[in-house]
Amino acid sequence: MRPLPLWLPSLLLCGLGAAASSPDSFSQLAAPLNPRLHLYNDEQILTWEPPPSSNDPRPVVYQVEYSFVDGSWHRLLKPNCTDITETKCDLTGGGRLKLFPHPFTVFLRVRAKRGNLTSEWVGLEPFQHYENVTVGPPKNISVTPGKGSLVIHFSPPFDVFHGATFQYLVHYWEKSGTQQEQVEGPFKSSSIVLGNLKPYRVYCLQTEAQLILKNKRIRPHGLLSNVSCHETTADASARLQQVILIPLGIFALLLGLTGACFILFIKYQSRVKYWFQAPPNIPEQIEEYLKDPDQFILEVLDKDGSPKEDSWDSVSIISSPEKERDDVLQTP
Repeated sequence: MRPLPLWLPSLLLCGLGAAASSPDSFSQLAAPLNPRLHLYNDEQILTWEPPPSSNDPRPVVYQVEYSFVDGSWHRLLKPNCTDITETKCDLTGGGRLKLFPHPFTVFLRVRAKRGNLTSEWVGLEPFQHYENVTVGPPKNISVTPGKGSLVIHFSPPFDVFHGATFQYLVHYWEKSGTQQEQVEGPFKSSSIVLGNLKPYRVYCLQTEAQLILKNKRIRPHGLLSNVSCHETTADASARLQQVILIPLGIFALLLGLTGACFILFIKYQSRVKYWFQAPPNIPEQIEEYLKDPDQFILEVLDKDGSPKEDSWDSVSIISSPEKERDDVLQTP
């Protein structure tokens, strides 16, 4: 059977709208306003605004129908979007069997109903999920610092079928450096290693998923993940170098300081001696006088100033050479 053209359901929708507005129609109710379809990852949510209020106290309910390219309209019974009071219909479904298969072209329309009164159908532009979806960032992101590297693990934004796949990009930059943002990829795997990074540096990164369709066409860029920053580690050789260089650096610093101090001492030797010489002392006698100014200054100075003179009780001369010579001359 020859497939029907894509514009046929739209034509049918226009015909239904025209019939509803004809003089034979019993439609006297305003239609819903601003219908919108939210397509994000697996989510398919149809929302609209209620029609203007009226004096009729009866509640307004809404009916949602869908169609594929065959032109036949179907009510949404599961999930139930028939005769509902809320202005939202969640079409997401669950499990591997989606309500609307992602490669299919889908038509949607919604109308309001109050008692036996109905509004015109309001249709939306046809959509294909893979063609119109907003791709979110990868999920469950974890980053493990490595030896000069960062190992990134994550899961796809959502499950894809019918030949569609994902590829991934990583945006990263050094946090404290002037390095511009770099982009690595695309990667097919959900496990990525960013290598050739500087050890002991903090890098910030974001991941991005791109949807590749069956015809190998790549959808526009997806949303970036939140920024996360991580510090890399060093390999064994870098650690050994660090262990050796740190003590050598400290020794060289101490040696340099010692040499600088010695040179300064030689250059300013006289000034250093002046700084470190003992302060002058006040003589003991002056200090005692200052304590007792009533004392005569000479007595204070002479006090204990000279050793005591030797004293004897008596002096006896036993003999002298001159006297002995005189005695000899006078002897007859």
